[in-house]
Amino acid sequence: MPIVPATTSAHRAAFLSLPRALYAEDPNWVGPLDWELQALFDPRKNPHFQEGEAQWWVAYTTQGQPVGRIAAFVYWPKARKYPVPTGGVGFFECVQDYAVAQDLLATAQAWLAERGLLAMDGLVNFGENDRFWGVLVEGFDSPPAYGMPYNKPYYAEFLSRYGFEVYFRQESRELDLRRIPDRIVRIAERAAQKAGVTFAYPDLRHLRRYALDFLTIYNDAWQYHEHFVPLTEQRVVRLIESLKPVLIEEMIYFAYVEGEPAGVILALPDLNQIFRPWRGKPSVGQLLAFLWRKRHKYAWYRRRGILTRARVMLMGVRPKYQRRGLESALAYLPVPPVVRMGITHAELSWVGDFNPAMLAVLEATQARKSHIHATFRYYFTPEARERARTASAIISRA
Repeated sequence: MPIVPATTSAHRAAFLSLPRALYAEDPNWVGPLDWELQALFDPRKNPHFQEGEAQWWVAYTTQGQPVGRIAAFVYWPKARKYPVPTGGVGFFECVQDYAVAQDLLATAQAWLAERGLLAMDGLVNFGENDRFWGVLVEGFDSPPAYGMPYNKPYYAEFLSRYGFEVYFRQESRELDLRRIPDRIVRIAERAAQKAGVTFAYPDLRHLRRYALDFLTIYNDAWQYHEHFVPLTEQRVVRLIESLKPVLIEEMIYFAYVEGEPAGVILALPDLNQIFRPWRGKPSVGQLLAFLWRKRHKYAWYRRRGILTRARVMLMGVRPKYQRRGLESALAYLPVPPVVRMGITHAELSWVGDFNPAMLAVLEATQARKSHIHATFRYYFTPEARERARTASAIISRA
């Protein structure tokens, strides 16, 4: 079976269009927009190419019909952080034929091995883990929120059959913002009244200041997680700049204690409610209409009940400010203004099983489980697996 690098316009077009054929009969599928993937694999637009590299392939039948695709990539600052050098594979799509999947995965593995990698994570993003990260294993009965993966149910089976193991699981829950539990409201209101505690929405005209506050909170709050890779100021500014076109200021909320950044919650409008009919490739007319209608915080869509959901991408409180009620304050205080805008539901997304504190917050919200994703890892040799497990055991005992 020919597996061809997507280096020509024809092969790139096949790479992008394959999911539209594969999910033609699936009403819940919402995939990345074509231009998002094109930007991701463009060294001029994706800064991860400055310290990394990527390749993407398409699998064809002998008659020239596209039947699968995959991408492999390595971002060296992250790859070298693990006990064994680890790359990634993602944007995998495949007909229900394990032989096709096996050939695609083997092609990606060989490319990574040539570069000295000893393991690969899948299915992940060549970029931040805020989007396109994980394999959907539960929740195929509803569409994904913006940036969250949706895939065929047999993908997890194919990965396991190849030799991948679940590395960690990511839980998402659906919350009715009009029904926040009374206990969270009470704790939030008490926290807001404490001396020295303040809250603020960002002024996106002064991006740098809030980027630095975000950086301080993130690198402190997430530093003890096994999978943590510190953010740099440059990466934070790039991340917020990339999100700026879709942000609504009322969906970003900072907590401060005595003027020092203490916590943050970041949500996005669930643009998949708008993008879903596009099937990944909007027409010129659809795109122009969107650019016009998104003005004034998507007012056109909100007034018509088209945009009613948000996706909470991230919430965290620095360790020294935890157990003061700030988690509840961040979860509740921004909600009433958002509900008044017509956003009635939110997906609390991507909470890893390595983060028990945030899983407890999910439980406290009484939100309904909506989707479970898993991040898989495959070690190229038994020695690499043993080396990683030994290092993990040492870290656990430390």
